[in-house]
Amino acid sequence: MNEKLLEVRDLKTHFFTPDGVVKAVDGVSFILNKKEVLGIVGETGSGKSVTALSILNLIPQPFGRIVGGRIMFDGVDIAGLGQKQIQKYRGNRISMVFQDPAASLNPVYTVGNQIMESIMIHQKIDKRSARKKAMRLLDMVGIPEPQRRLNSYPHQFSGGMRQRVMIAMALANSPSILIADEPTTALDVTIQAQILELMVDVMNKTGSSIILITHDLGVVAKYADKVMVMYGGKPVEFSDIDKIFYEPLHPYTNGLMGSIARLDSKKKDRLTTIDGSPPSLIDLPPGCIFYPRCKYRMEGCARSYPRFKEVKPGHHVACHRHAEFLKEEADG
Repeated sequence: MNEKLLEVRDLKTHFFTPDGVVKAVDGVSFILNKKEVLGIVGETGSGKSVTALSILNLIPQPFGRIVGGRIMFDGVDIAGLGQKQIQKYRGNRISMVFQDPAASLNPVYTVGNQIMESIMIHQKIDKRSARKKAMRLLDMVGIPEPQRRLNSYPHQFSGGMRQRVMIAMALANSPSILIADEPTTALDVTIQAQILELMVDVMNKTGSSIILITHDLGVVAKYADKVMVMYGGKPVEFSDIDKIFYEPLHPYTNGLMGSIARLDSKKKDRLTTIDGSPPSLIDLPPGCIFYPRCKYRMEGCARSYPRFKEVKPGHHVACHRHAEFLKEEADG
């Protein structure tokens, strides 16, 4: 039986701007179990990264803040913690690998000092012990000559090696959850595969869980156990990887699946596109936010937003027409 590690309930994170309230995350709910990889997918602006930042209370102040919902971890609602209280979780129990390691690493400090700082803050050990652990971490993530490279600066590493350093920093305190926000976007395909394999290998060795945020559905298909599809700051579908790829219930998910080449497909149809663009998250209409782009829309879709509900065991979807949608897909 799966053991629940993190539960996000109706999370809402908004940004208050002169033009209006941006509902970047508006009602996100999901469960992450131990030793599990959760993939979060969706177009740019769907709320993926803001969801991750909300978990660690890294929302830029003063314009952004969590306005509702709960983030339950170890029986504690960490969404309600202040900055001092969240420090014992951030970088310790829950760590994050950011998209751009060049922007995340401090250019004036050696990578050794940056890894050691995190270790000494959370583990209360001396500098010598912290240095030994930092060297072991660099070796674990595949950086050659780790003892020498501890004294190197970020600019002396390649992009792939900088991302390995970021992973070493994230793993320094053996976190229960590793959040990876587009960790391979700036890397070439070969290095991408190496980084992702490294994270999964570390997860298997340490028993941690991973939240993998990406727009690459191929990566999700290979590494994720469960998938949450987001659109316009909301979850539109959540299930295990096979159901998402082979039995998508939401028209948006179906559109995403149709836009990628699949080796297992028996169809000779051309790749499809989703017409239109993602909506502005300011002053959204009351109906389904995917309504203007949906080819299966009904009149009622414009009046109210569908409830995100479990329509099959372990399969949640927010769509007024999921039953009719399934029937049409089967007939077609």
